[in-house]
Parts: sequence; structure tokens; C-alpha cells
Amino acid sequence: MSERLNRGDEAVLTLISAPAGFGKTTLVTEWLAVAAPGRSVAWLSLDERDNDPVVFWTYLVSALQTAVDGVGNGALAVLDEPHAAMDEVLATLVNELDALPRDVVLVLDDYHVIATREVHDRLAFLLERLPPNVHLVIATRADPALPLARLRARGQLVEVRAADLRFTADEAAAYLNEAMGLALPPEHVAALDARTEGWIAALQLAALSMQGRDDLAAFIAGFAGDDRYIVDYLVEEVLQRQPEDVRDFLLSTAVLSRLSGPLCDVVVGRDGGAAMLEHLDRANLFLVPLDDRRHWYRYHHLFADVLHARLLAEQPERVPVLHRRASEWWARNEEPGEAIRHALAGGNPERAAELVELAMPAARQNRQESTLRHWLKQLPEHVLRDRPVLRAGYAGAILVHGEVQGVEEHLRDAERWLEAVGSREPTGAGADEAVVRAVRSQVAVYRAAQARLTGDLQGTMTHAGRVLDLAGDDEHLVRGSAAGLLGLAHWTSGDLDAAHRWWNESRAQLHRAGHHSDTLGVSIALADIDLARGRLRDARTTYEAGLATAARHNPQVLRGVADMHVGLSETFLERNELEAAREHLAVSDQLGDGAGLPQNRHRSRVAMARLRAAEGDPDSAVSLLDEAERLYVGDMFPDVRPIPAVRARMWVTQHRVGEALGWARERELSPDDALSYLREFEHATLARILLAQHEHSGDPTPLVQATGLLQRLVEAADAGQRRGSVIQLSVHLALARQAGGDLPAALASLDRALTLAAPEGYVRVFLDEGQAMASLLRTLETGSGTHAHAHVRRLLDADPAPDRGPLAQQRLIEPLSGRESEVLRLLGTDLDGPGIARELYLSLNTVRTHTRNVYAKLGVNSRRAAVRRAGELGLLPRRPQR
Repeated sequence: MSERLNRGDEAVLTLISAPAGFGKTTLVTEWLAVAAPGRSVAWLSLDERDNDPVVFWTYLVSALQTAVDGVGNGALAVLDEPHAAMDEVLATLVNELDALPRDVVLVLDDYHVIATREVHDRLAFLLERLPPNVHLVIATRADPALPLARLRARGQLVEVRAADLRFTADEAAAYLNEAMGLALPPEHVAALDARTEGWIAALQLAALSMQGRDDLAAFIAGFAGDDRYIVDYLVEEVLQRQPEDVRDFLLSTAVLSRLSGPLCDVVVGRDGGAAMLEHLDRANLFLVPLDDRRHWYRYHHLFADVLHARLLAEQPERVPVLHRRASEWWARNEEPGEAIRHALAGGNPERAAELVELAMPAARQNRQESTLRHWLKQLPEHVLRDRPVLRAGYAGAILVHGEVQGVEEHLRDAERWLEAVGSREPTGAGADEAVVRAVRSQVAVYRAAQARLTGDLQGTMTHAGRVLDLAGDDEHLVRGSAAGLLGLAHWTSGDLDAAHRWWNESRAQLHRAGHHSDTLGVSIALADIDLARGRLRDARTTYEAGLATAARHNPQVLRGVADMHVGLSETFLERNELEAAREHLAVSDQLGDGAGLPQNRHRSRVAMARLRAAEGDPDSAVSLLDEAERLYVGDMFPDVRPIPAVRARMWVTQHRVGEALGWARERELSPDDALSYLREFEHATLARILLAQHEHSGDPTPLVQATGLLQRLVEAADAGQRRGSVIQLSVHLALARQAGGDLPAALASLDRALTLAAPEGYVRVFLDEGQAMASLLRTLETGSGTHAHAHVRRLLDADPAPDRGPLAQQRLIEPLSGRESEVLRLLGTDLDGPGIARELYLSLNTVRTHTRNVYAKLGVNSRRAAVRRAGELGLLPRRPQR
């Protein structure tokens, strides 16, 4: 059997399919103990609750993390997002598994309990894409709904069936006489083997029943029936032959999915649970240890089923009591999920509702809205009806996923309760005053959020303002949420100063409430608004403050830290400090998706795309933007810089004007459109496309359209005090006026942009426009009237030199030193700055000095460009022999 299982290394899936009690789990356990010394093993035992796809994949990834620390953090981060696409979750997981240095065996035990089509389909998706270092083992009582025929035809399936698992006569004799010590004569062994057909569980139960009996021949003669009756008969024999305290313990703990000494003490109602579990383990009474310390156990599923059936048949009145005790124990031990499950199983939904209500604040703070929603869905309607806190919370759990369906019903019920309270007692008597105030505030917050999701900005402001009127000074979370919604409404409408004020208030309130991940999310909003207002330095300060906040807590579990590094990379990129931008993106990537908010995955790729474009690699930039669009996850933030618009601009740099015009037509953009802040970036992109169309065709019409549109956009941005927009729009307007032959007007527009940009250190907004902008800058420098001469010189110094013919014909002004050649070689590897320093036994500052010298001699300003140019010149040296 081991030889067959070992062939699984060459397959994708090992399937062990046989009825209950055939030793599937034992077989896999023993095989792994022998065959997996060099591999990591992840084991997931399934039950009916795992039919929920989110629960299934969460537990599967968690099982992998017990085998390989950190693997699956990205997948869990995606899974925790609103509207998480399961294919995206699995694609992220496959990428993480593919990067592992060791082989991994993933075991799914008791897969037959899974009946959800979605779980089967997604597991089939995973099987098709598993990297070669990962092998899946499934143990099940029935063949799973997976593409087994296709896997079998490809030679990617190893199968173990019931016929392979049955004990032979010799194995049955060895088990009964040697392992169980029964000393049966050959005819008795043969009879038992024939009656059980090699069924291991039946033999085990038979052996337990025969221990200490004098009438073995009669027992064996009467041993008959199909599997279910055999189990019932033998368990009856086993239970009846146990001491009363053991039998009572087994039946009392049948309600538990996991067992520990302290938990069993409470449920059974007496001490000694740990000692009893040790006794059952030693007696082979179908107890399966769940940890190495043998602190937690579970019953063999088949045995547990029978125990539970016996309990219901013999002592049905005890079942609610046992569940109540279990629920109370789990609640005291801060496991609300188990506490709620037992309360529901014990027929006490009112208690379950109380537990959900108690767990709501922590669930929200830890961003476990999906779990909260799952709990609420299990509560009966009549229980929810009288619990306005849960009604309002249910609405919030739906809204956080960006959905509105079902929200109105829950909010109306909560409002009806408030009206009833008010009609009974104007002062609020008859209901806890704090509860009334909290429900009113929450309903108003969720009304504001609902209005924001439906595009009703005035409704958002009205409801959010009402929250601030209702909430007490100490209700920091509610006040922070309302302030954030007001910030969103003003941001969406283009009133950035008001938006910034409200977001600052939101951040302060959320910080006081202890919602530190949310404060980092607010920091992103503040920095985005700073950039739109042309305050590059303030944006950088905001991100650095976010990192300082994270450092005061646990940055390993605080979501949003990775986002701060992506934000910082964008500020450094705008200042043309490309290496610093790259380093921050590398840090964000190393932290992983688990350290980022849901939107960080697409934001980081957009930032990297801009970096690649700055390094002269627009093809790579467009690929990154395509990936960012696939990973895009929306939220309540206004999408003021849509990824397709960024890509359209990139197409312009690639001379793909037709595709860019196609995007504009698809978006139904026109130079004569009414202007709004939400579409400002798209209209600015349209203007840049029209300029490119004029450059390629010579047709004056697109130029006239672009110039008029840009003039209107500048005026609108000026009126909204969006200096960041004014800088970029003025740059484009300068280029349009230059193309139209109006050089004085072009220089005036450029002078306006420089006056605003110089104090903040903006560089890329000018350099990204290429030689046409360089020509304008040189003209401006030789003239007069500019307020930013020093910045003009900085821009011209930073601008790559014009083309000087084929690079292969160029020579370096000064050759590279030996150490600079070594640094150049390592720049072409995956090593970061500290890694290069360690490789060359140099200080990091020395490496940076050599890097700057390499850039200067090659005439580039980034690592990627240096490697590319050195390759074209044939300057990449071979590694010296040591």
C-alpha cells in the first residue's frame, strides 16, 4: 500500500475512498509518518459546517499555515474582502504555494461531508493549477464531485479503494491476536474475517466486545448483519461493558465536536475529564488527538454519530442542558463561534442572540463582518425582530460588503423599534437609554452609508450630520464613522478642503476607539486628498505618521502597513527618487497581502506601473495595469483615478492612439461634457489623447478640442483649489498651446505649473511628457518671468539626454571601476540594497555611492534603466572567479 501511495508524488491527487471504518485516516497518518520526512504536512478534518465556501477555504488555508508559516496570508486577505472572487483567492493561494521551497502534502479528511457544489468546483479549479511541489490527499466515504476521469486519463490520480483497505485473513489474525491479545483459534479468526469482510472498524469493535468474555464461540456465531447494524450492535456491546462513569462520560460529551479536560468537566458535571480522556485514548475507544500535547481530542466520526444517536434515544431531556453548559464554557473562554453554535443546537436562540450581540464590537474591530453576518443569518426572524442592536448590526454587516439588498428591511425594523420606544415613554424609559442612543446613531450611520452607495451625496451628509447630533462625545467609533462619511461626500463632490477636515476628525475618533487599521485606511484618504491639493510633502508626512502609528502597535497583524509603503513610494516617485520608490514597494510586497487593506493589491501594481514607465518600460507598465484592473476591489472611496484611464495614458506613450481613442469612446467622453471632479482625470486623459491624435494626424480639430477642454478643466480645478490638478492640467495646457504655435501662452501655463510645483518638489509630472516638455523648459530657462529657475534646472538635469544614436555605438564618458562593475552586476539580480551590501561586504552608504556613480556614467536615473542600458552596451561583467 505504501508503494502505491508513494506514487502520489508523480500525481496531482491521491484519493482514498472507502466506507466508514476502513482505516482511511489511519492509513494516511502512518504513510505520512514514514514517507514525509522532507515535506510539510497540512491536515484538515472536515465536518458539515465546512460546506460554507468561506469557512472551507479559510480552514484550508489555516491548515496550510500550520505546516508552513505565513503561506496563504495573501489568500486570506483576499477572502476577507467584500465581494471576494473565489478564483482570485485561489489564484493568490497557488502563487504563494508555488513560491514555497519545500514540498507540501495537503490532506482533506472526511471530504464526504462536503455537499456544496461551489466548494467542489473551486477545489477542481485548484487541482488544475496546483504547483508540482504541492500534493493533495483526499480521504472520503464516497467519491467526490471532482474531475476524477480526466485526472485518471492524464495519469494524475492515485486511487485507494475499499478492496485495497480490507484486512486479509493474515492481517485480521495479526490484529486480533497480537494487537488486541485475544488468542483466537484460526477458525474464529476466519469467521470474523468473513463476517466483517475485512472491515477494520468492525473488527476493532468486535475485539473490544470480546475482551474478558468466556463465550467467544457464541459471540462470533451471532455476529452478523450489514455495516450499520454491526456498528449499532457492537457499540451497544462496548457501551454496556463500560463502567457506568465511562458510559455516562461518553454519552454526555457526544454533543461536543472537540473535547478537552476542562470543557468535559463542565459539560459532564464532575471533575476528572482530562484523566478520562487519557483513559479513553489508551483504551482505543475511538478518540483522535488533535494536538501534539494531547490536550484536545475528538471522537472518531462514526463513533460520535452513534454516541449522539444513543444520547437522543436514551436521554433526550439532557441534550439542551449539555449544549447550554458547553455554550457557557466556550463563552467564558472567548470562543463566541462555538458558544453561539451550542446555544442554537440546544434550542436557545435567545441566548445565541445575546452572544452575537456581545461579540459584535470585537468582530467589527477585527474586521470579521463576514463571520458576524454568518451568525446573524442563523438567528430566527422572531428573535431578530425584538433586538434592534442586531437589526442595525445586520444592516452594517451587509453594507460593509458594498451591498444594499436587505439593508432597508433591517434598518426599517430598527427604526420601528425606536418609534415604539419613543411612543411609549418620551424620556426613553422602558429601554436602556444608552441602547436607544446607540441604535439611533447606528441607524443614522448606516443610512448615510446606504445613501453613499446609491450616489445620494446630500442624503449622506444629512444622515451623517444627524449622527454627530445624536452621538455622545465618548462614542468615538460612531463619530469617526460619521465624520468619514462626511469626508467621503465632500471628497466626491470635489470640496477637498472640507473633505480633509472631516477625514482628520475621523482619524482622530477612530484612533480613540482603538480601530487602528481603520486609521491607516483614513490616512490613505487624507494623502490622496493632499496630492489632489498639490501638497506632496503633506502626503508624505501623512504616510510616515501612519507607519509611526503602526510601530506603536503590532505591525505584523495591523492591516494597512503595506499601504503606507505604497503611498510613500508614490510620493518618492513624483519627486523622481526612483530607488526610494522601489524600496518602499519592495517592503510592501515583503509584508504581504495580510498587512494590506483590500485595495492595496491593485494600488501597489498601479504604483509599480508608474515606476516602470518612469524607467522607460511602458510595456511592463501596461501589463501591471491590466493585472491591477483584474485585482481591483472597490470601496466607498471615489474612484477619481480609474485604472483604465491610467492605462489609456500609457497607450499614448506607446503610440497606441487608436486604442486610447477607443477607451474614450467606450466611456462616452466628449470635449464638450459638463465637468465634475469625479471625471476630471478621465477628461484630462481625453485631452492628452486628443493632443496625441493631432501629433499623429496633423488634423487641427483635436488640438482645438484639447486646448478648449484643458482651459475649462484648469478653471474648474482652480475654483476647487485643487492645486495638484492645476499643476498637471497646466502642464498639458502648455503642451497644447505649444503645439498650436502660441509659445507665450504655453510658457505662461508652464510657469504657472512650476510656481505651484517647485515648493513641493514635483518632478515626474514634467519629465513624463518627454522631449516636448524639455524643449519648453529650456526655452523658459533662457527667458524671464519664471518664479522657479532653480526647479527648471533641476528638471533639465533630471531629464534623460536626447537620443544620441544606437546605444551600441555610444561610449561611456568615464569607464566603470571594478567595484562599480560588481555593483552593476548585482543590480541585475533580485538583491535589494542591503543584500548587495552584504554580498560585497560593503556598507549600505558605500553601495549607494557606487550606484549613483553607475547611474551617472550610464546616463540613467534608475536601477532598471541601468541594467537595460548596460545590457545593450555589453557592459554586464561575468562574476569573477574566486
